Amino acid sequence: MELISQKMRKLAPELDPLRIGTGWREEELSLPQIIIESTYGDSHPGSGHLIDLVNEAQRGIREAGGRGAKYFCTDICDGESQGTDGINYSLVSREMIANMIEIHENATPFDGGIFISSCDKGMPGNLMGMARVNIPSLMVTGGTMSAGPELLTLEQFGMYNAKYERGEISEETLNWAKRNACPSCGACSFIGTATTMQVMAEALGLSLPGSALLPATSPDLKEYAYRAGRRAVELARSGLRPRDIVTGESFENAILIHAAISGSTNALLHLPALAHEYGIRLSGADFDCLHRGANYLLDVRPAGKWPAEFFYYAGGVPAIMEELRDVLHLNARTVTGKTLGENLEELKQSGFYERCQHWLEEANRKYGITVQREDIIRPVTRPLGREGSIAVLFGNLAPGGAVIKHTACPKEMFSAVLRARPFDSEEACLEAVLHHKVQKGDAVFIRYEGPKGSGMPEMFYTSEAISSDPELGRSIALITDGRFSGASTGPVIGHCSPEAAAGGPIALVEPDDLIEIDIEKRSLNIIGVGGERCTAEEMEAILKRRKAQWTPRPAAYRSGVLRMFSEHAASPMEGAYLKY
Repeated sequence: MELISQKMRKLAPELDPLRIGTGWREEELSLPQIIIESTYGDSHPGSGHLIDLVNEAQRGIREAGGRGAKYFCTDICDGESQGTDGINYSLVSREMIANMIEIHENATPFDGGIFISSCDKGMPGNLMGMARVNIPSLMVTGGTMSAGPELLTLEQFGMYNAKYERGEISEETLNWAKRNACPSCGACSFIGTATTMQVMAEALGLSLPGSALLPATSPDLKEYAYRAGRRAVELARSGLRPRDIVTGESFENAILIHAAISGSTNALLHLPALAHEYGIRLSGADFDCLHRGANYLLDVRPAGKWPAEFFYYAGGVPAIMEELRDVLHLNARTVTGKTLGENLEELKQSGFYERCQHWLEEANRKYGITVQREDIIRPVTRPLGREGSIAVLFGNLAPGGAVIKHTACPKEMFSAVLRARPFDSEEACLEAVLHHKVQKGDAVFIRYEGPKGSGMPEMFYTSEAISSDPELGRSIALITDGRFSGASTGPVIGHCSPEAAAGGPIALVEPDDLIEIDIEKRSLNIIGVGGERCTAEEMEAILKRRKAQWTPRPAAYRSGVLRMFSEHAASPMEGAYLKY
């Protein structure tokens, strides 16, 4: 099989001298050429360390008889953008990363690839780009940061900030949390979007077995990057491509693992968008179906007790897969060239779990605690829950669906009738919550924050302000066409589709409408007006009249990437990918 790089050398005679001018040796020109894509940059802790993994991958490529070339498209940090208009650029950055990967690879084709990332949009952006260019390749995930003193992790900072705003803690305490919440590089140490998508990469068979969500400071992570480099050369020679690996069954495996780890609701944006790149339709209803009756096993924040670094100490994704063996498609292919089941058997023989146990014992000494593997990943015989971790709700308020992480929602809010308090921006809603203008029994709406409205930012500060309030966190709901951080907890419902900017029913909600939430029945409906119940037929007629009187709002952005995103983004529940 002639490598595509060698075909390119014949078609483009300038390629060889340009490579030599870049530092390639003449004898390297005939080797398998591997593109090393990463989101490395000084942008945030999740990407600042990735150059070390890039270099290890390049070393592995070289020692396997290939030549690696470094390409970069760094990502932004949602945490650094929270509470500002900068967060509006977050979701569209996923599309731009995938687009740049497409440009990098297709402008000068390579024989294989390695994709290296850690965080919220870098991970799905790289996975989407990897699927789109479909060259023999694999993913290297950048791991998770360490916990701080007292096992402090960043998702707790929203709580500290809300308490400070309410005068419940001192500025000194707030500053202590600032100094200690991010003690190392890596993705934030909880099961947020970044860590969820690292797990999803391995669950889909696109990363080496056991490599997802290692502590970013671990020597094991560099070893995986090196091994990935060697494997990339083997893949280039064999021709095994992502589309040969990923199938509908691969996505079913990923969703069952998502349920087991209580993964971020943002996976309902990223997995459908990724499936779209593979020509596979993945809907919110698919998530809901697979989460029903699924075992929830991982006792890790924000829904659980432990920081995310403990996930690896308990055996990581392979340990979850072992518990779920009876429901997973063990014949699914992976980047090793073997099936998922074969990989699991090899890990048992390789000493993988013994290494994890060693690091768990080290963590116990470091933090002065005593935690066992089974405390972190529960056996399937005694799960934390048996209904997965998310529910997708439908009804006249969300005909296209809306999502809630029910494992992080108080039981009191599983079935409730509330009075609507609509706000047309997060800023107005947050001000009302922080200054006690929101009352027990309210259904608080933040609308016009979907992909077409403002880029679909996270409503993190508002959700934290609600969940950190002992009374409000158990007596109101927050409903939005925007999204939530993977760190968000409490009675929060996002991705409401169709969104307000597209004329969805959420745009038609008026103050004191009655809103019924029923998680068990998977329903979300407007059932009354002015505090009085209506029949379903009456409500349908009222909404029809309101829709006839509704006027679209002017576009929030009139130029740049956010204008493009607002004009072409799919609905939240479809994945908000760009439709052309």
